[in-house]
Amino acid sequence: MHDMPSYPIGPLSPRYPDPLLRPLDERFNALTTFNAGVERLAAGTLWGEGPVWFGDGRFLLWSDIPNDRLLRWDEETGLVSPFRRPSNFANGNTRDRQGRLLTCEHGSRRVTRTEHDGSITGLAERFGERRLNSPNDIVVHPDGSIWFTDPPFGISDHYEGGKAESEIAPAVYRIDGAGGTMRVMTDAPVAPNGLCFSPDRRTLYVVDSRARPLRTIMAFEVSGEGETTRLTAGRVHIVAERGGLPDGLRADVAGNLWCGWGGGEGLDGVMVFAPDATPIGQILLPERCANLCFGGLHRNRLFMAASRSLYAVTVRTQGVAGG
Repeated sequence: MHDMPSYPIGPLSPRYPDPLLRPLDERFNALTTFNAGVERLAAGTLWGEGPVWFGDGRFLLWSDIPNDRLLRWDEETGLVSPFRRPSNFANGNTRDRQGRLLTCEHGSRRVTRTEHDGSITGLAERFGERRLNSPNDIVVHPDGSIWFTDPPFGISDHYEGGKAESEIAPAVYRIDGAGGTMRVMTDAPVAPNGLCFSPDRRTLYVVDSRARPLRTIMAFEVSGEGETTRLTAGRVHIVAERGGLPDGLRADVAGNLWCGWGGGEGLDGVMVFAPDATPIGQILLPERCANLCFGGLHRNRLFMAASRSLYAVTVRTQGVAGG
């Protein structure tokens, strides 16, 4: 590995079934394989975030925000190398419908697109005359529109960006895929964080990282098309019991939500919720998981960006295509 301290890499448990895959409901058993366990792929980050899979190159990119860099893990060799440094304190990442990298940058307080030739295009930095706070997480709708959250986390100090005054209320934004116009879709979450669409794209889930007394995952109905798209009926879908700390999340093809989770021993890792919001399973990790994505040849490998490490486990479902 390059530019990484020496940490144990490989399976975390010597036993099958892996005790780190903890069912809370019998439905979780259908999503796991008895002899597929959790692996640590890399270590040495200060706060890992924003994993995104590139199947055409068989590699994964993810952010190490405090170290101001994007890292690359290669599936063929298992090696980690720098992808971009400085990264403007990159956080969330995804790909657009043309396969280009989309990135939320705390340092520049903008959303960018990396073109196929490696050049970088700024997509969103201001709403009206006001600068964005610190774009956090990002997804793409099948219509080509780009959706991102904008909490103030990256301007609260100089550790994950640059300390600055907020100029605008936190919100969820949509950039139109055709015209590039940007709209506020909702400002209901106090601090919108991770977000993802349901498999039918009729629901948008958004983590509220400053909801009180407990953090929540909100659900919004998506209606209309193109510039008429709107969010309605915002409601609390999941309450983070036991003081849990949800962060990034993705849906599988059955509508289950796989959520990066924190809160200490017994909570750190991933929480899995059925479409009816029932918690059905956990992936226990020795550290908090900030964000995750599905990848691999069949989109059935779950990659988990945790505080100091990158983990993976093969599951018996697939992530939603493009998500």
